[in-house]
Amino acid sequence: MKYVIRILFFIIVGFIAYGFYIKNTVGQEGDKWVGIGVLLTALVLMPIFLWHRYKNKKLEDYSFKFDNKNGENAENQ
Repeated sequence: MKYVIRILFFIIVGFIAYGFYIKNTVGQEGDKWVGIGVLLTALVLMPIFLWHRYKNKKLEDYSFKFDNKNGENAENQ
């Protein structure tokens, strides 16, 4: 999975770089390639990356808990 994410990243960077190159030399055709790169980043790369990073984690450890089970003194709050 790590290699798939890296390959997708380099493909997307290639789309964006090619788009900027075409935009600076030819004209408005480069906007299409930059847009494709941004859409692939938002709709393909980010969900795959987030799923890969958090697939075996307990997400409860990263959230704030409002309960007061320890009986701590909260008078000064």
